[in-house]
Amino acid sequence: MKIICVESNYAGASSEPVVFMKNDSSLLKGNKPYYLPYFSKEIVGGAELVFRISRLGRNIQEKFAHRYYDAVALGMGLTAADLQRRLMAEGKPWEISKAFDGSAVISDFVSLEEIDDKDALGFTLEVGGVQVQAGNARDMQFSIDKIIAYVSQFFTLKIGDLIYTGTPAGAALLAKDTRVVGRIGERKLLDFNIK
Repeated sequence: MKIICVESNYAGASSEPVVFMKNDSSLLKGNKPYYLPYFSKEIVGGAELVFRISRLGRNIQEKFAHRYYDAVALGMGLTAADLQRRLMAEGKPWEISKAFDGSAVISDFVSLEEIDDKDALGFTLEVGGVQVQAGNARDMQFSIDKIIAYVSQFFTLKIGDLIYTGTPAGAALLAKDTRVVGRIGERKLLDFNIK
């Protein structure tokens, strides 16, 4: 299983998606607590829509991309911001600041059959009882169909692969003993604690 992530999809000015990968050990499922790691003092997180690939495919045309995913979840991409800044300043790859264990929080999936308009999905994130993010799929620079068409040029998409579509402005610093709640529309999908 691959976890394919898109960077700066809400405020970007790129002509093509900026993509990076996470490991399967990055997944944090089932609203389990997230334990802050020792290697960073600045873990930040933001909510994003995650689509699940349901068919094998490569070199997929955008007009056919909707056939290749069947469900959406609410995810959180976590970043060790202090580590990322240092690595970028040194001109080094920053994968360890993005793909560490537990850095890809994910809710249960919702079938797209239950969704009226996948291209206008609204979502929110609360940290410590305060709403820090409100996003909508219509504000993405690259839609899920565009992302699939792009990444399938380079990677064969397989059943069960996940695409994290990027987070809007408002990523929050995560502090110990804080509760995180995320919703798609009115449906609460994330509800976990920071330890």
